[in-house]
Amino acid sequence: MTDHQAWTRKDLITIEDLSREELEAIFSMAAAFKETLTRSQKKLPSLRGKTIVNLFLEPSTRTRVAFEIASKRLSADVVTITSQASSLVKGETLRDTALNIQSLNADLLVIRHSAPGSPLYLSRLLRIPVINAGDGAHEHPTQALLDTFTLREKLGNLQGKKVTILGDILFSRVARSNIWALRKLGADVTLAGPATLVPKTFESLGVTVLHDLKSALADADAIMLLRIQHERQSAIHFPSLGEYTSMFGLNKRRAAWLKPDAIIMHPGPINRGVEIDSDLADSDRSVILEQVTNGIVCRMAVLLLCASTQAISQQPDTA
Repeated sequence: MTDHQAWTRKDLITIEDLSREELEAIFSMAAAFKETLTRSQKKLPSLRGKTIVNLFLEPSTRTRVAFEIASKRLSADVVTITSQASSLVKGETLRDTALNIQSLNADLLVIRHSAPGSPLYLSRLLRIPVINAGDGAHEHPTQALLDTFTLREKLGNLQGKKVTILGDILFSRVARSNIWALRKLGADVTLAGPATLVPKTFESLGVTVLHDLKSALADADAIMLLRIQHERQSAIHFPSLGEYTSMFGLNKRRAAWLKPDAIIMHPGPINRGVEIDSDLADSDRSVILEQVTNGIVCRMAVLLLCASTQAISQQPDTA
């Protein structure tokens, strides 16, 4: 089965809804795109003549820039709109903004929004494909794709591999998307951190919840660190950042609890000296910058697959 046959969706909204075959289709195409990154001529003609609009209504650096680069590598025209540069500040609704973007002949919409469910809402409203670039504390599907793509590069088949996600799980869309992706790929997932940020209720997703950091790190093949999501918290979930670091920050002493070949990951932005010490973030076992690079090719794959499905659906029926 080819990548295009495995992928029949107009939109990418959640990892939860994807099958393992759909994940594999994205990874296969991303791997092919990665081979083009070393070429002197990196542009491909795949989406020439298409216009992609990035509607980023929350702050972003890596995700926004990666989508822009991915679109341009596929030869698409790109327009990026931020919250302060949109008519939303004048009182326009998200619905009207999206419909206007579609009426301006955009071919695909990438959206980041603070409201969970907003990409799903727009996907049902618009004819053009919608890609979720992060919706509140719900999901961040392309981050999970690049994370698991990186893990596969480093660890091979993820069946039975042990991945520990450490930090603010409660408010993390990255954690939720990664849990779905890793479980679908056969990995064993452990969540670790303070009990206020890693409640036992997450065990319903088929993961292990631990509040003892040494136990959580002991047999991990990879550890994924998450920053504290202050912007989504409405109450104090631990005494201070210093308190969090003293108990759960990854430093040289605690890194010794890891297996020698375990890798260190972080979706960014990194709060150095809080969730991870700088020497570990910059060490040979860190794949943080490789994750950033892989974010380009995974997003190239998603853009092309969604655009291709839309093109097929718009072909006239000649039967």
